Amino acid sequence: MVVRKQKRARKYLGSRRWGVGNIKNARGAGDRGGVGRAGARKHKFTRMVTKERELMRKHGFTPWKSKKVDCVSLRQIEQMAKNLPEEKPTIVLKNCKVLSNGIITRPITVKATGFSKTAMKKIRDAGGEPIVA
Repeated sequence: MVVRKQKRARKYLGSRRWGVGNIKNARGAGDRGGVGRAGARKHKFTRMVTKERELMRKHGFTPWKSKKVDCVSLRQIEQMAKNLPEEKPTIVLKNCKVLSNGIITRPITVKATGFSKTAMKKIRDAGGEPIVA
């Protein structure tokens, strides 16, 4: 049978000092520092600034399935439609959200991932059709 290695803290059980010398040395919360990066305001701040810069100013987490959606304005869609000769052209925008900057002067069918409410209204007012795909 394999003999498991004892934890180093086991040797201090039953003693008063736990390796801090005189018992007066290990009094109060100042001895404990902080848990993780909790003591960063005091003595751990220098270490964080010099050696763990990437950990500063991080809040929350990034979901691994998050979608990055590009933004396209109505002005850009109008520019794309000028090059198309059809009377009611169809523009397909994958992974894009249509925003309402600009105006549309002719009917255009737009297929996109998402639309703002005012963009949908402007496209419908011009005689076009917004399709969420």
